[in-house]
Amino acid sequence: MKQPFPPDIAPGGFAVFEAIRLFDMRNLAILACFLFVNLRTTAQAPQKLVVATASIFADMAENIAGGHVQVKTIVPIGGDPHIYEPTPADARLVASADLILKNSLTFEGWIDGLIASAANKKAKVVTITKGVAAIYSKHKNSSDPHAWMSAANGLIYIENIKNALVELDPANQQVYEFNYGVYRRQLEDLDTYIAEQIKKIPEQRRILITSHDAFEYFGKRYGLRLESVLGISTDAEAQTSDMKRLSTVIRESGIPAVFIETTVNPKLLQQIAADNGASIGGKLFSDSIGDKDSDAPTYYDMLKHNTDTIVKALTADNQQPITEQKGKSHWLTWTMLGFLLIGGFLFVIKKMNV
Repeated sequence: MKQPFPPDIAPGGFAVFEAIRLFDMRNLAILACFLFVNLRTTAQAPQKLVVATASIFADMAENIAGGHVQVKTIVPIGGDPHIYEPTPADARLVASADLILKNSLTFEGWIDGLIASAANKKAKVVTITKGVAAIYSKHKNSSDPHAWMSAANGLIYIENIKNALVELDPANQQVYEFNYGVYRRQLEDLDTYIAEQIKKIPEQRRILITSHDAFEYFGKRYGLRLESVLGISTDAEAQTSDMKRLSTVIRESGIPAVFIETTVNPKLLQQIAADNGASIGGKLFSDSIGDKDSDAPTYYDMLKHNTDTIVKALTADNQQPITEQKGKSHWLTWTMLGFLLIGGFLFVIKKMNV
């Protein structure tokens, strides 16, 4: 969600502007208390370093931290954490961290080795999916790591992050608690928004086909059936059976569109769509947010962009279900044959009478 404040705003100013935008006159007393606490500490340079494994989690931490700690990410924006290969610079970053935030659930399989090689004894490592009801992957013998794809689970993430920041820097607890409260309200509203938007899709079209299996939590929360070319990890190889399965789903359901992802090669899914008369409904963000000029520069924007893109494509009235097309085609064929037979019969009778 792009913020309407100047780029030179002081650390902590994000939460100030968010509070002004979201709170009415009845909350001025609370806001005044926050300003006193927040601005009193903004003059101090950030002393603590928080390192997140991926850009999504770094964005969450920045929303709560409000500039009172440094937040950096290992996998750069646009990178694929599933297949990322850490660099010596990453090892140095981890070695200097005071707090490390990781998703776990098989998402960043390289992180434990990186932490061990950095030999950082001071940093606390926090698993921010603690409390999430993990989905067991149907593609692989493991849990699905993409829990952040539902805003409801995002609330669990940000609470874990807030608690970790308070423990790391208790002097700024009031700031973190306030920023967390604002952010929590945003995600609660977003969760409601997504549920309402998905309901606009005709029930028979509530099928989401993507490049890899990153949207199961999204689908389970908001009522979509999920199909994908690859499993939960992008390092897998597509099987012929997977391509046949998707082709069958597209033909039988008549869904008008499939969706590629920003961090996954789109060629295979593009070919499947072309072979079965479906269009590319848009590009979704799954394992990374976008850069500042993209449609998804934040976690909030990522979920909202994905939702709006999916709803727009799956409600488009540009293609009838293929089963209906076939039925209509068969009816027209038999009708034409009937007229030809009747016409031929009448022609023969006329000739005989002559």
